[in-house]
Order: sequence, then structure tokens, then C-alpha cells
Amino acid sequence: MTAEQVLTGLGLIVVLAAASQLLAGVLRIPALLVLLPVGFAAGALTDTVDPEKLLGTAFSPMVSLAVAVILYEAGLGLDLRRLRGHDRRVVVRLIWLGTLITWAAASALAVPLFDMSERSAVMLGAILVVSGPTVVGPLLHFVRPKERLQRILIWEGSLIDPVGGILGAFVFHGVLSADADGLRSQIGQFWISAGVGCAGGAIGAGLLFVLLRSLRLSEVLGTTAQLAAVIGVAAACDSLRDDTGLISAVVMGMAMANLPGLDLPARRPFLDTLVSLVIGLLFVSISATVTPASLQRMVLPTIGLVGALVLVVRPLVTLLATLGTDLSRAERAFVGWMAPRGIVAAATASTFAAALVAEGVDGAERLLPATFLVIVATVALYGLTAFPVARRLGVLRPARSRPLLVGGDAFAVDLGRALHSLGLDVLMWAGADAERARITAAGLELAPGELLAAATGAGAELEGITGVLLLTEEDDFNALASVTLHETLEGAVYRLGPATGSRGVVAPFTGGEVLFGGGLTRPELVRRYAAGARISTHSAGSGPPGHQVLFLVRPDGRLVPVTEDRAPQAAAGDTAVLLGPVGTP
Repeated sequence: MTAEQVLTGLGLIVVLAAASQLLAGVLRIPALLVLLPVGFAAGALTDTVDPEKLLGTAFSPMVSLAVAVILYEAGLGLDLRRLRGHDRRVVVRLIWLGTLITWAAASALAVPLFDMSERSAVMLGAILVVSGPTVVGPLLHFVRPKERLQRILIWEGSLIDPVGGILGAFVFHGVLSADADGLRSQIGQFWISAGVGCAGGAIGAGLLFVLLRSLRLSEVLGTTAQLAAVIGVAAACDSLRDDTGLISAVVMGMAMANLPGLDLPARRPFLDTLVSLVIGLLFVSISATVTPASLQRMVLPTIGLVGALVLVVRPLVTLLATLGTDLSRAERAFVGWMAPRGIVAAATASTFAAALVAEGVDGAERLLPATFLVIVATVALYGLTAFPVARRLGVLRPARSRPLLVGGDAFAVDLGRALHSLGLDVLMWAGADAERARITAAGLELAPGELLAAATGAGAELEGITGVLLLTEEDDFNALASVTLHETLEGAVYRLGPATGSRGVVAPFTGGEVLFGGGLTRPELVRRYAAGARISTHSAGSGPPGHQVLFLVRPDGRLVPVTEDRAPQAAAGDTAVLLGPVGTP
């Protein structure tokens, strides 16, 4: 291809990837539902969107390194200490039982359905064990099931991707090391590859740990160092043993997430943006390599395989994983109806299939089209049915708000108590021990300490938070946290306003939603409360004279605050949260 064609092709892939993700965001659907058909259509209708022609032999190594970055980023979220009780038991069982049962079932079904050899079938089974947060997360965000279900499924998806990546690499080397008599021969090479990947990941994590602890790197430089280390270690491992870079990336991510004394940036905007773009580029590129001819006579067998995975395998895994736990029957049913396939399945299929075809493994040429069709079918099926299934089972999260109140002053605790009395699921956080004790004594739920310390929306998302009220006595903290959380939390973030004429470092100069009007700044609110003003609730429009409206609570439980810029109009059935005048009980 000419230089102009290469530029056109690469530019078109980037544009299609970004445009597909933007369209998916506007339509509020998983990005895969757009990326896969767009990439497939671009590959079928044009000669320029063909990554194998554009990049030649570099395409497969680049896919491997891109997946290594994705798996490293997924590994950073694997802090196993956050899994507790029955939820932890369910997730752990879903991982190991799901991996073994899905692998065995998909492998057994692939032989007759796709007419492939046992070695190719075993590889396909290993590829299809993964799910992934890049698919499950958007689906759950749209469906909004109960917080517990969302937590379990997000954790399963985050863990199964690296587990599937490791399994795929293991099986790949096992298939290559096996002769015609099966996978048992020359299995020593299989374990050598595993050792190279684990050792490389451990060494890379150690070096990165020393680097980040020794140097005071900015967020940008810290992220750059992580990317360089991951890509460098993965490339080094791959050069020693093919595809061991995936193992090293997962090991590095998990190690960095769990090593004590390491303060990684909780917000990773550059890394998150890069991973999102990489996912889009991979799906468009990989889908473009699937030709219409390769899908001939594959659709009906894929429907049979997907039917077995969805209707038999996943429910069986869920049944075994939830035995002896306190999940209700409806919760178990929903967990059993959520196992789409995602990016790691596509990437591992693309990476391993070409090598197996080159080695002459029978049926390896059907690995990528089969995986492509399984991804399309499962994402479409779960994407279209997850919400009605959750509604039918009664496991949807209530529409009512779940606000997070940050601050432990007396007025903040009384506000939390008032909102709780109106049926809102209130969550509170405070840093000082005395304030946390006051929250607990009031019978309100206390958020874990790291939720705000991390200043990230990841924990808030898992807790089902719909909005944040920043009510601490530190105006600059309120302002900074408002900016930080606004970037990572989809719900609204509000803060108390600083005193008029404040000379704070940040608060007077920061935008964002400021609570309450009529000059009710934080110092004024504290002054009135100390002088006897109290928070109460009344039907909207019937409050005593002299009271100031702080919030309206709609009949469906939605919390609408009064801000400096707008005062919501009360409607029939609304309840007002009021601040009384000074000296009133």
C-alpha cells in the first residue's frame, strides 16, 4: 500500500473508533454494539481499513501490547481487600467455577458445532471464558440493578478478564507444545512460558514500585512511567516467549494495586482515555479482519453455542457459585443472566488464531469469526434483555436518590437524618473520628474511609451514589473535591459556598453547583445552626413562615437542591427540607 493509503486507513480507523464510541454514548448503549458492526462494515466495504495490510507483521504484536495495557489497567482495580462476606464468596466461585465449566462446555461443543480439531476447540473454549468490565459496566449503568448485584458483576468482570488472558496464553502455549496425540506432550514448555510471564510481571512491578516511591512524579509523568514499564516488560517477555506479555501485564497491575505503601493516582484520566481509545481501535481493527466469506456457515453453529452458554452454562455456574449464600432467588437469576463477551475475547482470538493457523492447527481459521459472532450475539442479547429481565425479577435499583453527604458537623448529620426520614438511602462520609462516631450514633450509613480519600467515582459508582453534597468546614476541600468528583461521577456534585469576600486559596475561584441561595453560605449556615435554627421537613408550600427551603424531595424520591443559580418549583406531592429561623426548635 502507498503512504497515502496507509495514512487514510489509519486515520479512518481512529475516526471510526472515536465516532462509534461517541454515538454509543449518545444512544446510551454498550460501545461494542456500534464498534463491531462499524469495523466489520468498514473492512468489507473498503480496501483501506485492513490492519493486516496497513501494519503487516506488526499488527499482531501491536494488538498484544495494546491488550497488555488494557489488562494492566484492569489489574489496577483488583484490590481484593474490598471483597467481603458472601459477595466475596460468590465472586470467587464465579471466577474459578465459571472459568472451568465454561472452558469445558465451550470446548466440548465447539468440536461438533464448528467441525474443528480438539486443539482449536480447547483454544476457543479458553477465549470465551472472559466477560469484562468494558462490556458489563455500561450494561449495568444502563440497567441500574441493586448495588449488591452491580458490585458482584463488576468485580467478576474485572477479575475474569485477566484470568481469561492468563488462561488464553497458557492454553495457546499448551496447544503449540502438543503434538497430534494431545496437549500432554511437551507440557514443560507451557510452564516455562507461564514462569517467564509471572517473573517479568514481578520484576516490572518491583522496578515500577521503586521508581514511584523514590521520585515525586506528577500524575502525567507517573502515568507515563507506568505505560512505559508495562509496554517495555510485555515486549521483553514476548520477545523471550510469545504472548507471555499478557501474563506480565496482569501480574504488574495486580501487584501495583495491592502493594502496601504505594499511592498511585486514584484519578487516571490520561490512562483511562488511552485505554478507551485503544479498546475502540482494537475492536474496529479486529472486526475489519473478519470477512463476510469467513462467516459463511458459521451463524447457525454460533447460535447453538451461544444458546448453550446463555441458557445452560451460565445458569449452572451461578447456581453452584451462590449455593449457601444469602442471595435471593431473583438476585441469583439476574447474575445468571449477565455474561457478555468483550475486548479480551476478541483480542486474544485475533492474536492466537493467526499463530495457530500458521502452525497448521485444524480449525484455527474459524476461531476469530466464531469469537466475533459470539461477542455480537451475547452483547446484543444481554443489551436488549437485561433491563426487562431485571424489572421482571424486581432487582432494579429504586429511582429514588442515594446522596452522599460529606461532612460530620451537627447540621450535616441532622440533614442526613431528615433526608433518611423521607425514605432516601443516605450515605455519609467524614474524616475525623468524632464526626464518624456522630454519624454512626445517628443511625446513618457510613461510607468506607477510602471512598473520598481516593477522590474517584469508581467507588461511588459501586455504591450506587446518585449525587454528592460537600458540607465540610474546609471551603477549599469542598471546592477541590467538587472539581475532582465532577469529572469522575455521573451524578451531580454540590458544595457549600464560602463566605462572601473569602480569601481562600481555591474556593472563591472555583465554579460548580453551590448549594442554597439567599446568602446562605457555609459560615452563615453554621452561625444560624449554632443560634438555634434547625432542619425540618414539611409538605411543600405548607411550611411555617420564616423557614428557608434547602431541598425538595419529589414523590418518587428524587432529591432536588436549591442552588445559587436556581430554585426548583414545588409540585403536588413534594416534600420540602427547611432550615428554620434562629431560635426555633
